[in-house]
Amino acid sequence: MRLFIAEKPNLAKAIANGLGNGRTESGCIRCGDDVVTWCFGHMLELAWPQEYKPEYAQWRREHLPIIPSEWKYKVKKDSAKQLAVIGSLLREADSVVNAGDPDREGQLLVDEVLEHFKYRGPVARIWLPSLDDKSVRIALNGIKDNAPYAPLRDAARARSLADWLVGINATRLFSVLYHRTLNIGRVMSPTLALIVQREAEIDAFKPVPFYTVALELPGFSAASSRMDNKGTAEQLRQASEGGMATVKQVERKDKTEKPPALYDLTTLQRDANRLLGFTAQQTLDYLQNLYEKKLCTYPRTDSRYLTSDMAEGLPVLVNLVANAMPFRKGIAISCDAASVINDKKVTDHHAVIPTRNIREADLSALPVGERAILELVSLRLLCAVAPPYTYAETAITVECDGAEFTAKGRTVKQPGWRALDAAYRASMKNAEPDNDNESKALPELTEGQELPVAGAAVKEGKTTPPKHFTEDTLLSAMETAGKDDMPEDAERKGLGTPATRAGILEKLVSTGFLERKKSKKTVQLMPSHDAISLIIVLPEQLQSPLLTAEWEYRLGKIERGELAPEDFMAEITAMLKELVGTYQVIKGSEYLFTPPREVVGRCPRCGGEIAEMQKGFFCQDKSCKFAIWKNSKWWAAKRKQPTKAIVAALLKDGRARVTGLYSEKSGKTYDATVVLEDTGQYVNFKLDFDRQKGGGK
Repeated sequence: MRLFIAEKPNLAKAIANGLGNGRTESGCIRCGDDVVTWCFGHMLELAWPQEYKPEYAQWRREHLPIIPSEWKYKVKKDSAKQLAVIGSLLREADSVVNAGDPDREGQLLVDEVLEHFKYRGPVARIWLPSLDDKSVRIALNGIKDNAPYAPLRDAARARSLADWLVGINATRLFSVLYHRTLNIGRVMSPTLALIVQREAEIDAFKPVPFYTVALELPGFSAASSRMDNKGTAEQLRQASEGGMATVKQVERKDKTEKPPALYDLTTLQRDANRLLGFTAQQTLDYLQNLYEKKLCTYPRTDSRYLTSDMAEGLPVLVNLVANAMPFRKGIAISCDAASVINDKKVTDHHAVIPTRNIREADLSALPVGERAILELVSLRLLCAVAPPYTYAETAITVECDGAEFTAKGRTVKQPGWRALDAAYRASMKNAEPDNDNESKALPELTEGQELPVAGAAVKEGKTTPPKHFTEDTLLSAMETAGKDDMPEDAERKGLGTPATRAGILEKLVSTGFLERKKSKKTVQLMPSHDAISLIIVLPEQLQSPLLTAEWEYRLGKIERGELAPEDFMAEITAMLKELVGTYQVIKGSEYLFTPPREVVGRCPRCGGEIAEMQKGFFCQDKSCKFAIWKNSKWWAAKRKQPTKAIVAALLKDGRARVTGLYSEKSGKTYDATVVLEDTGQYVNFKLDFDRQKGGGK
């Protein structure tokens, strides 16, 4: 029996459909002599420090650095049942096919399950960049040996272990020293530093006024260069008004704007944030769903090109996509495949594109977010293979009273790919204007021609500060952070990878370091007071993008078999030993951080800390919504507010004895046991009178 182990159930179903004659059983699908089973993402996770030594449950500096000599894993709670199914199937398997997602995490995910069960039989690998039927058939006919992919697994494991070491040791070190929980991460902290630095630049910025003079000429206006002095500008205005301007130079150039490249995950997330208002995580989630529905190719890619073997079928795909998109009506479609084919620029995965399944799909039945992302991916494919946008640009310089004034205009010669882009924007509500294409045509002029000045005006402007980060601009900054200081041959540069950046942003928001604030049409990312304080006390090595960029460079070398994982881990260990041994607390830091709130118990949902705030008792993990409100309808009806003691008992035992509860029915008070019932979405309470003796309403 040949056993396929897929990363997720949807992937397993796609493989089973490709194999044919599938019969679904508990936790697997049998297809003749083949069986397809599945994981639910990573089924195993690294053990917590206290599972190595019980005393590590206490956060103490003298325990640091915590560096396990042998790593322990534990089965995730919600994975135990399915993992048992996989273990049972492995015992009867003659061979295994690793069907993890086509990346280093997908490689590790299945390989570590095989290691967990000490499987020693033959293992093959199937690589599935797309889940449409044709791609699955091709992949099934191209199954390879799993062994050459071991460096991918090693890189993923090294990344995981190193992140654990830095996260556990740095978080505990700084939390102990500064007396509050401070989450540190090798990608998270440099990302936060980018935002804090930007806010510091904005705060320090002082606007400088400047002045220009605008002349109204027949059919167009021309502007002077900037002037610092308003009086000088006013003098030029007075001298120019009612006079004559002489055309000094007319320069015409034909220009071409190539179509944009196809989407990788990051550029799609950026456009979806700017055009649709989606967070990076929302875009990734929608795209993942489209991949699992076989409507888009693999999402977690950093390539913007396709491979040469895809060129032949591209015109058919382009026509199918064009026919499915309402915004392209009336626009001729062409397909220049050569503009998107480049084998040298495709690593593990090609760019994100729709699949041929778009032909049969009922797009109107898709959730709104998924449909919006599919339309954006489709637009980019159609634009990328369309003709270039060509225009004639005219630059005119005129002279008036000894000063020069300039104007620019353009005349469109061939709209090319911009016709599709404009049609898409026109179909959107509150579409973002295309400022690149707003320049108007200028009249036909000749050098030496005299033009009457119909009017002149002084216009005042101010230099503008840097803009607050949005997810669009932050993703761009993460992608290029530290780029200039990295080796030329570094495969991955910047902070994190396309697959991890969205999760980093969500972690910063959930831990309270970042807040999303809406300003007009955009959502800005703003650091909290504690985020700024954290960056002040963090040493340069933990907030510099060079650390994570260097990591990614070295992980890339592990992927290619050029660096031993042990050597990489030795470097991480040495860095942490030095950090723990040499770091000194910043003087005056007791005034930097918000005083810690008193913890009254542990959250029954996520295990986080529950602390008292003005309106109730709330989980301190911002991503968790658990709350016991002081003035909820239930407590208000009983004319009672939950106290720290009551909430502590409810969190610890699920019940608390409460005296003086008011009865609306009798108008009297009574004592009872309040029982906490948490549905995972709502916090409810009920009364238990079983333990009362002689009491009642």
